[in-house]
Amino acid sequence: MDIRQNIITTAEEMFIRWGFKRVTMDDIAREMSMSKKTIYQFFKDKNEMVCAVTEEHLQKEEALMEQLERESENVIEFLVKITTMIRQHMTRVNPSALMDLQRHYPDGWKIFVDYKTRVFHQSLVRTLARGIQEGYFREDINPEIIAILRIEQVQLCFEDRVFPRNRFDMTDVQLQVFRHFVEGIMTQKGRDLLETYKTTLQPHETLL
Repeated sequence: MDIRQNIITTAEEMFIRWGFKRVTMDDIAREMSMSKKTIYQFFKDKNEMVCAVTEEHLQKEEALMEQLERESENVIEFLVKITTMIRQHMTRVNPSALMDLQRHYPDGWKIFVDYKTRVFHQSLVRTLARGIQEGYFREDINPEIIAILRIEQVQLCFEDRVFPRNRFDMTDVQLQVFRHFVEGIMTQKGRDLLETYKTTLQPHETLL
């Protein structure tokens, strides 16, 4: 792994754990046992590093989503795998990270918003259309509208004014909202298939 990639990987782990604002360039240099001057050879400032980390994190997330989609025999299996991914992801991510990005790093936030608009939206529309075609989702839903609704739900869950972190567990919030969303779009055929996964899930997997 080259030095720049190593810096991005280390910074990503620290940002996810502590949030973008709290972690300084000094913290990253100390964690990597290198001088801050070395880091500045690859990134002109923290803002540029945040952008690089955000872009790489989203690219990895996109690749994982595509892999889960390919490996799922049907859309219900895909949703079960997504639920497991959400739980694993939320146990690692500091809830303040997304808010830090929005409030303090507009360039990084733009990367995130562009990703939501381009990749996440397209993936959702594709998944919803697949579910309708397979008969597991209601035929009367509009994939474009429902995709936008889901995207806004995800972001809303991170809003401290709506779900204060001193009152709510962020993993529970995301999973509760996701379950509510899925229940609203599934047909009885979808619910019946979902029930079959209760006997097939592995210990590390989570049922909707």
